[in-house]
Amino acid sequence: MANSYPRRDQARGIWKINDITKNIKELGTFPIGGEGARAMWAGGQAPTNSNVMEYVTIQTTGNGADFGDLNSAMVKTGTSDGTRAIFGGSDDNYVDYIYMMTLGNAADFGNLSEQRYGVAGGNNNTRSIFGGGFNDPSRSDRIDYQTTASLGDFIDFGNLSVARFAVSGSSSPTRMLFAGGEESSRVNTIEFVEFSTLGNAVNFGDLPSIAEFAGSVSDGIRSFIAGGQASPAFQNSISQVYIASQSDSTNFGDLTAAKSGFAGAGDLTRGLYGGGTTPTKQNVIEYITYAAGGNGTDFGDLTVARDRLGSASNAHGGLTQVGFPRIPELYSPTGKVVPRGGGAGQTAIYSTGSNPGYSSDMEVIQINTLGNTVDFGNMTVARYGGAPSSNSTRGLTGGGYTGSGSNVIDYVEIATKGNGANFGDLTVTRFNIAGGVSNDTRGVFGTGSTPSLSNTLDYVTIATIGDATDFGDLSTSRSQTPGTQSNTRGIFAGSDSPSQTNVIDYITIGSVGNATDFGDLTVARGRAMCASSTTRGVTAGGSTPSADSNVMDYVTIASTGNATDFGDSTLARRGDGCGTSNQTRGVFMAGYANSPGAYTTTIDYITIASTGNAVDFGDMSVASGSGTVLSNGHGGLS
Repeated sequence: MANSYPRRDQARGIWKINDITKNIKELGTFPIGGEGARAMWAGGQAPTNSNVMEYVTIQTTGNGADFGDLNSAMVKTGTSDGTRAIFGGSDDNYVDYIYMMTLGNAADFGNLSEQRYGVAGGNNNTRSIFGGGFNDPSRSDRIDYQTTASLGDFIDFGNLSVARFAVSGSSSPTRMLFAGGEESSRVNTIEFVEFSTLGNAVNFGDLPSIAEFAGSVSDGIRSFIAGGQASPAFQNSISQVYIASQSDSTNFGDLTAAKSGFAGAGDLTRGLYGGGTTPTKQNVIEYITYAAGGNGTDFGDLTVARDRLGSASNAHGGLTQVGFPRIPELYSPTGKVVPRGGGAGQTAIYSTGSNPGYSSDMEVIQINTLGNTVDFGNMTVARYGGAPSSNSTRGLTGGGYTGSGSNVIDYVEIATKGNGANFGDLTVTRFNIAGGVSNDTRGVFGTGSTPSLSNTLDYVTIATIGDATDFGDLSTSRSQTPGTQSNTRGIFAGSDSPSQTNVIDYITIGSVGNATDFGDLTVARGRAMCASSTTRGVTAGGSTPSADSNVMDYVTIASTGNATDFGDSTLARRGDGCGTSNQTRGVFMAGYANSPGAYTTTIDYITIASTGNAVDFGDMSVASGSGTVLSNGHGGLS
């Protein structure tokens, strides 16, 4: 069972006892993965083999959406450790994997120990297991395993008591169940193994009737085994067993129709069954609510009707909450998402810095508190020297250095802790950009090296996915020019190359066209850090011709003119654009300091509406620089 929220060691702010009580009694405990957890289906027969992968958000209803393609069209079985999904067991022995919170085609993981299909799949946070199957002309009793976070061929775990295929698999954090299937005839046998050991399966109990190609889901305590083909009829019954004990299954309810060859995926409160045959191929997705009991309810449709497909979830009952806590920064006592946007959003995400190589790591803080960063996930590309933009729900990182320039734009959904996904491409491949500005709808990326210096400005519509479009040009070609913004204007301040400058340019974000001179910084410098409210933009630190700077100066964004002294940061450093804000507080994260000649973990903050020196906020988990940082509450948002 998941922990109720809040936990005393994670809660932020003041919580009322009646809010906690209401959460437990009325809203329930929260599934691992939190809001936004996905179920997905891959491969299958439609009637020929399919390579389609698609997904839904478990706590909603609706039709499947395209995720990408498997490496080849085939029958598959799926597992997931909460980050990755693995699909294996087919007419070949290939195993594919994807990152569940991204979109895109599968990559090669390795091979099963022998070629077979109709296997059962299950996993906990660490191991993925495939058991049984059909390796023409015989059935298999083999059980394979591998560490889900690794790559490589699967390893022998042990054996089922009897060779069989068309087995249904489900998991708790400690056990995997193998239910039903076909030996020389169909069976009702349930067996189990312990994830932490190696060895042969042990008898668990029996299903209420014989079944092959049934579908299973789990809430971590119970397994719900549904449908399947008896002899010769299809079944619609859903039975349940308690995974920690060994006993026969009992009745839970019925599916909407008798069927076989479908696949189950879910979180800790809801289980989904997708696809199958009745005997015609089905595209139906239906769901059950574990606590309520009873029959399946219509959820939506798959994009392709098919059976013998694989499934996976990043919040299923085989996973413990240790690896996948809800993000305390994003939720209130009643579990609802904290308001986002200008004046409300408090989440800042730092990504893809240098230490001194390339990184795909993302870390997160809550701007209106104090403390150290915690892990958020990973971008699709390890790099540094990109540029950010964001609105209240989505954050983008564009370009950067991967050993050469990159045109890749990644995005994350800020309210969902997890990995980045590909958004599209910049108009020009470049790095050392630093300059990214945005309002509620549009993100603009400016300057950089190609490796020659660039004055390019290009833009995207943040809510869509696609390539950037030309916006116009900055007044001069330069790099490492940080950006900040109001609702209407974007500001680009200073540069490091071809030399340190004090030039400030501005654009109107909602239009297109070339930048216009705004005024000058108090000190010529580049690689600075910026933060803003709707009215004021602050530039902090940076690299001067002689040394790194601790100078902070500010401008009033709606006017034009030279910057005014604000105060000093806690450390003289160059951050390459690593600053962001809510509309009250600016935070400056990480960076490189000539003295002592090292990357830093320092995070400090200011109150934007006042002037004065920065104050210590906390620390990064790893010293780094040349990263990007974005927020869901900065000065460009309304």
